[in-house]
Amino acid sequence: MSAESEAGWPAAAPERGLVRSAGILGLGNIASRVIGLVREAVISGYFGSSGQLSAFNLAARVPTMVYDLLVGGMLSAALVPVFSDYARPDRRDELARVASTVLSLIALAMGAVVLVLEIFAAPLAGVLGDFADPALQDVLTRSLRVISPSVLLFGLSGGVTGLLYALKRFNFTAVSGAMFNLGIVLAAPLLARHIGIYALPLGVAAGSLMQLVVMFPGLRDLRLRFSLAWRHPAVRRILRLYVPIALGLIVTQAQIIMDGRWASATGEQSVSWMRYATTLIQLPLGLVPVAVSLAALPSLSQRAADRDWEGFRSIFGRGLRLVLVLLIPAAVALWALAEPVIRLLFEHGSFQPLDTVMTARALRFYLPGLLFAGVDFLLNYTFYARQNTRTPAIVGVIAVGFYFIAALSLKGPLGFLGLVLADSVKQAGHAVIMTALLLRSVGRLHRERILSTLSSAVGASLLMGGLVWLLTRWLEPRMPAGIVGEVIVVALAGAAGGAFYLGILWLLRVPEVAALLSPLARLIGRARR
Repeated sequence: MSAESEAGWPAAAPERGLVRSAGILGLGNIASRVIGLVREAVISGYFGSSGQLSAFNLAARVPTMVYDLLVGGMLSAALVPVFSDYARPDRRDELARVASTVLSLIALAMGAVVLVLEIFAAPLAGVLGDFADPALQDVLTRSLRVISPSVLLFGLSGGVTGLLYALKRFNFTAVSGAMFNLGIVLAAPLLARHIGIYALPLGVAAGSLMQLVVMFPGLRDLRLRFSLAWRHPAVRRILRLYVPIALGLIVTQAQIIMDGRWASATGEQSVSWMRYATTLIQLPLGLVPVAVSLAALPSLSQRAADRDWEGFRSIFGRGLRLVLVLLIPAAVALWALAEPVIRLLFEHGSFQPLDTVMTARALRFYLPGLLFAGVDFLLNYTFYARQNTRTPAIVGVIAVGFYFIAALSLKGPLGFLGLVLADSVKQAGHAVIMTALLLRSVGRLHRERILSTLSSAVGASLLMGGLVWLLTRWLEPRMPAGIVGEVIVVALAGAAGGAFYLGILWLLRVPEVAALLSPLARLIGRARR
């Protein structure tokens, strides 16, 4: 029985390749995000939203900031497009030489950064945080020194990830994030009673090591060795693509530093509340747009290299429709289920009901930016695939300007929530500008059904959100107190909302739903035979 006959209407076979690749990354991200939620639940139980946790959270930003600046920005903008060009069967030997040089240079650069962080941890802590309590500044300094070796491990993991993406070996990268989060999940219960908050930076360092180790089997057929052949044309090409991104990221990192400093000045718990809310935002962001964009990038790069612009627009259109179909309902569901989800995941141990209320407020202020950030991932990658890194970098600088204007206007009357809303303003501004530039550069998407998919997803999501909100309000007073009742409320409301949403899109014959559900349809068809 064909997919078409099972569904009753065409299942849009071209979508399946992208859905399959994104699905592999999505499954890995599900594991990573689930363990990440367990990590945050463990942290909330031991440390609540304390000032010490806020100090650690500021220190934990540093490895991520360094990674984003020196490797993360290079990953999508330069490493994957260039590695993809060398990943063709006839150039595989040259790929090993290029990758060896890139990984060697990353190791040297990151090693130097680790040394600088160890020496200058105290003055850097003074820049990152503005706590009224000097003891919290001391916690920030010591956490920086403990966590700094993870910078080297993050950098090498980023280089290996780019190589595996280019080879389309998504299985190995899919599990790496879960291994990283496992570090804190293990370290906090084992060490928190003995060394307190410093169990968390040790967990980050251990997780970053496990993340790197688990990806190495994916490189088994590549002969990698230490090399400093930085004059290789591919290496110079990577650096040329990376420079505009680096300049833009410097501005972005300045925004992150000021965001943390301003948040720490609004109250010692503010950074922790923002962190918990950000964790929930990152769940749908990692599951949908990041997975779809990374899955699409190698194919987009190859279409751009062949100057197949019709195929390029088709791949982008499929990716964007998939992002819209999955991300919009996720944002609406998070809005409706904010308090029940936060109460279930975090409100135990040292995490109090007031923390739930404040984290929920932060989450709802982040959610508008989630939708724009999700679309923005794919928009950025369409430029990276064409080896145009200058445009996203320039737009990124402009978007940071939007953040500063909004933050300076809102942090006075709204406190840390003003900083959260300013981040959403930044995401919206960036996505709008990038959309206009994309349409101008590759042409309009007349055949890609973007508007019809958007209207279907928005309409179905709003109906679903109303159903979830009403069902939650009906269930909560009828469930037993405690974690069992909280699980039942979130599970029933979420499952009912998801089924209702997919059912509406199925009736509307949205092709992406057919691609997502076709494995289930095939199983049903086999069962009938």
